[in-house]
Amino acid sequence: MAGVLIVDGANVVGSVPDGWWRDRRGAAERLRDQLARRGGDEEIVLVVEGAARGVESVPGVRVDAAPGNGDDRIVELAAAHADRGCVVVTADRELRERVRAYGAECVGPRTVRPAD
Repeated sequence: MAGVLIVDGANVVGSVPDGWWRDRRGAAERLRDQLARRGGDEEIVLVVEGAARGVESVPGVRVDAAPGNGDDRIVELAAAHADRGCVVVTADRELRERVRAYGAECVGPRTVRPAD
């Protein structure tokens, strides 16, 4: 799929109870690095918020620090990329509904982060 993969960082990190709450920034960095290993021809955007702000982009993954609510930023990105083909990774039902209004496909966190 050549398009944009938008990852709801907080939702995906929170999908596995591995102690992420003790180091939210570190958990977001681990997710970013895991996404970078995916390869492929899609653009990957990891949206972070709160304590995870400040995580840097790496080759293959652009990190977008939401200035406020991460869900609102994801909706903005889905709207901006509607013409390219957009997949949003989240388990958040309300967010899924919001991005589908822009034609985004939605998949769950296990798509990018298998449960341990």
